[in-house]
Amino acid sequence: MFFTHKDITAKARKWFLCILTSLPLGGLGWALTSCNPEPDESDLYTFTGETIESYIQQDSMLTAFNYILSRVGYDRMMAAYGTYTCFAPTNDGVMAYCDSLYNDPEAIIPHNGMTENSLEGLSDSLCLNIARYHLSTTYRNIVSLTGNGEVTTLLGYEFSFSSTSEGQTILGDKAVIISSDNETTNGIVHIIDNVIPRFTRFIDDVLERDGGYTIFSEALRVTGLADSLQAYTKGTFDYKQLTRENFSGSIYPANGTGTSGTVDCKVGYTVFAESDEVMRANGINNFADLVAKANEWYGQAPDWYDYMNENGITVSTGNDYTERFNALNMFVAYHIIKASMSINQLVFEKGSSTYWNYAPDADPHDYYETMLPHTMMKIWEPVNVGTGKSLFINRYRLNNTLTDELASQGSEAMHELIRPGVLVVRGGSLLAYNGYVHAINGMLVYDRIVPKGVLNERMRVNCTSLFPELITNRFRYWSTGDGNVPSSHDTSRAGIPSKYFDNMKLYDENICFAYCLHGAWRCFQSDQMQFWGQYDLAFKLPSVPSGIYEIRVVYAPMSYGSFMQYFIGTSSSVSSMQALGLPFDATVPVEDPRIGMTNVNDEEDMGVSTDVAMHNRGYMRGPYSYCGHAENGWSTTNNGRFEWGGSMTVRYVLGRVQLNQGNENWLRIKTLNPDKKTNPVGLDFVELVPASVLDNQQYIEDWY
Repeated sequence: MFFTHKDITAKARKWFLCILTSLPLGGLGWALTSCNPEPDESDLYTFTGETIESYIQQDSMLTAFNYILSRVGYDRMMAAYGTYTCFAPTNDGVMAYCDSLYNDPEAIIPHNGMTENSLEGLSDSLCLNIARYHLSTTYRNIVSLTGNGEVTTLLGYEFSFSSTSEGQTILGDKAVIISSDNETTNGIVHIIDNVIPRFTRFIDDVLERDGGYTIFSEALRVTGLADSLQAYTKGTFDYKQLTRENFSGSIYPANGTGTSGTVDCKVGYTVFAESDEVMRANGINNFADLVAKANEWYGQAPDWYDYMNENGITVSTGNDYTERFNALNMFVAYHIIKASMSINQLVFEKGSSTYWNYAPDADPHDYYETMLPHTMMKIWEPVNVGTGKSLFINRYRLNNTLTDELASQGSEAMHELIRPGVLVVRGGSLLAYNGYVHAINGMLVYDRIVPKGVLNERMRVNCTSLFPELITNRFRYWSTGDGNVPSSHDTSRAGIPSKYFDNMKLYDENICFAYCLHGAWRCFQSDQMQFWGQYDLAFKLPSVPSGIYEIRVVYAPMSYGSFMQYFIGTSSSVSSMQALGLPFDATVPVEDPRIGMTNVNDEEDMGVSTDVAMHNRGYMRGPYSYCGHAENGWSTTNNGRFEWGGSMTVRYVLGRVQLNQGNENWLRIKTLNPDKKTNPVGLDFVELVPASVLDNQQYIEDWY
């Protein structure tokens, strides 16, 4: 669990804001220690002009949209403090959209869930989707909507915009802005003539209709993988045990008020696809050419693909493309992630909303499992590459996460770029009902260099990447300040049902789950998960290439921390679990000899010898990539590497274990003081470090 420091003025500011906007404070207690983005104080205490809501109320053309906002409580949000861009459709546009939903012959759900062909026939979920899809927390005046681009919405999905030669701005290829730049106290309103449409077709249909991916689309269909992309929901889950006993406040469900209820769990996918143009540039002019190339790329896969070798699986190069380990099937499967992500959600990018979570030169990156069994890809946004934010899949830099210099990632000489990676094309994405298709500019293959090179580094896997449900259902990047949080929440955490995740096993259901919304937490990507109660659970680790790995977790030593034991197993069955390391006490302060963290301002070697001694005791300082922050700038001098005397984060080394790609690997956490139900444990990230990195005779692991 991680908490940040704020002074009493900030607390008072939050109290006063909540009184002004008539929003319940929810659970306070230590919730007040979360650092939410500070509002503009020049407009904090009074609203001298009209709000977005009052503007909409006064316009007789917008009564239908206001009805939708009020159905889901977003009228109150648009009357409160914040900064929003609202795209408000006219009454005619809303009614035309209702009619299209009700009479849609290709609707996945009959009538798209409407009970009648009227405004009142819209379901609550449809109202919520429409409201969120027409609101953004990014201030977008008409000038910023000129040309071509995307707008990120509160729903977590984007819509495109484009300009015509006549000067019109069209949203989602359907809705035209007919009145722009209507300024209000809490944002700006653009009136549009239609509801911005969302896609209702599955990924394979979207690809086929686009017409630019005929070869890939045929491969997706003949392998049967298109049929694997038809799911869109896992069903509805009940909230239980959401109240933190003996604590002044509750964790509220993500879908509304109270401490009980239900929430849907959506299923989604992200597909990376080579266009016909990219295929032709790589000598592939038709489906037969792709089959031949796939046989070439994957014919000897068991030589480097440990899962196949350890399970005695051979590659099929025949024409039964539906076979799981047919070469063409393997090629297509490696293009698919079972999580729905827009282009802006592939990595936690640097920007004003990332707080201090990236030091200079620390590159945004993430790891994802694909539908090729037990394989991963790395998506990386290297700094100072290209003219914009360039995203690469499986970019390989020699000796990545190793260094030959203190306080840096190392010299250029030791980091030769072996493979630039496959570029993800911005602006070329297709949106489907249950996911995205992102264009790539090269052939994406799980070849020898991926497990032996790309993934042969310290892998820091964020909590949200461990659980695809958090990504698809838009918990990830759900920010404390983006207006998405219902008024019932404590503005920093959202409750999650206990059986929400496929990759998690509960051995005791007397537990409270919460996702800490993006904010100024001392966490890798500004977020984390937290557990209270008699927690005893296990989660599946990413499928890394086979080898010996050091496993680490990160935490904040604090007096109300937990006492726990970690276990490792090859399944979620308790019988497969073996204790990993000694029982772990998260209350031990960092200066205690059992940890032995020091202020390196007093050490000539910048704490290097202390680092060795700490590691021998099973501890490491928090990563410099987000723990190297100092109030007056990024520095190791002013805060003692890292954060000496301030909010501490420490990595706990669980130990070295053999992880085989041919198996599943599960990490279990069990409380050893179940009577202390309000003592939390946090899950920020898991580090998996290959022995080849730890035991490198030439370089040392970098601080980042």
